[in-house]
Amino acid sequence: MDKKNEKIGFKGRVCTQGLWDESIPDIQFDEFGISSYAKTFQRMLDYYPRGEKGLQEWLSFVDKMKADGKGKKYDCIVGVSGGTDSSYLLHITKKYGLRVLAVYLDNGWGSDICVKNIKKLVDPLEIDFESYVIDYQEVIDVLKAYLRAEFPWADGPTDHAIKSILYKTAARENLKYIINGHDFRSEGFQPNEWTYTDAKQIRYIANKFCKRSLKSFPTMSIWKFGYYSFLKKIKLVRPFFYLPYTKKEAKDLLKATYGWEDYQGHHYENVFTKFIISYWLVEKFGIDKRKITYSGQVMTGEFSREEAFSIISEKPFTLDSIERDITFVIKKLNMKRDEFDTLMAIPGKSINDYPSYLPLITRFQKVVFPLIKRLLPDKPLMFFQLEDREKTGKGFVSKS
Repeated sequence: MDKKNEKIGFKGRVCTQGLWDESIPDIQFDEFGISSYAKTFQRMLDYYPRGEKGLQEWLSFVDKMKADGKGKKYDCIVGVSGGTDSSYLLHITKKYGLRVLAVYLDNGWGSDICVKNIKKLVDPLEIDFESYVIDYQEVIDVLKAYLRAEFPWADGPTDHAIKSILYKTAARENLKYIINGHDFRSEGFQPNEWTYTDAKQIRYIANKFCKRSLKSFPTMSIWKFGYYSFLKKIKLVRPFFYLPYTKKEAKDLLKATYGWEDYQGHHYENVFTKFIISYWLVEKFGIDKRKITYSGQVMTGEFSREEAFSIISEKPFTLDSIERDITFVIKKLNMKRDEFDTLMAIPGKSINDYPSYLPLITRFQKVVFPLIKRLLPDKPLMFFQLEDREKTGKGFVSKS
């Protein structure tokens, strides 16, 4: 690839190892055209090896979960969405003999496919299932507030709510393990500027843009997270960091074994998430998260660079389908079309424009990192970025 890229949908230089380009925050290139993101990704691959070493690491977790689960109803909690990762995760946990409580966040935006997919797994596997329902008006106000705040990852509150209820449920059941289906190899790792959300940010934006104080919407302050992690000793484990896993093989197995149905897009099992990823981010902010996802898959050999370039050259939506999605979303949010069109037309904001815990985390990262490494089984992916940026003097300037 030449130093300057001419492919449709890309900005400036593109990493020779993947699809990371100059639209991605704080990207840097060496003399060989290899990006800082590719180097961080390789460091993560080295940190979390698969093969025999990875399998033994996972089996060690299984033994610990079963030991901790003695005398209890369950060994661990699994968050489910009906998507590929969490569905396959249920299959995996059952395969290794773990007693699982599956937890689903019902925020009113899950597609019919996702609900059916969950049932197709939990019923034959005889897995207990809980659905946590949030007050619908609170959900509407929070998501509407994030759009009005012109925040890129406007679905961040949903991610945060899921994490919050999983820790809350684990604490209630006196369990020490939450199993998570994230796989950085097949999804890549997103820049913190594109995805970071926390309770402080959510409460500020909800109050500022919708005058909403939250009652049923689950949030978890940094102090509450510390309580769960340090005092309750609840750990988040990601099996796919250690076990062989590709989305294609997982989908094939789920379809053949359980009659699972594909929803044709990463996180498209949730209507609002689909809208944010495929349209809001792309059209308003120039953020195409597929560049991150396919970069990971290119570096791990699941796709060739040319195959990935071909996919990215097409927009992640068609005009007909996105118009239906826009109409559905703004109607459900009780927004006027004029307000939405205005939001799409004006420059967007970023995490730098709103208060959060991120400045506190970055300020004390030298103290926090050693503690995290001792107390958490998996090193949070955002820490890889923070560490690498510290080496180059880069960081975040979001409001405290």
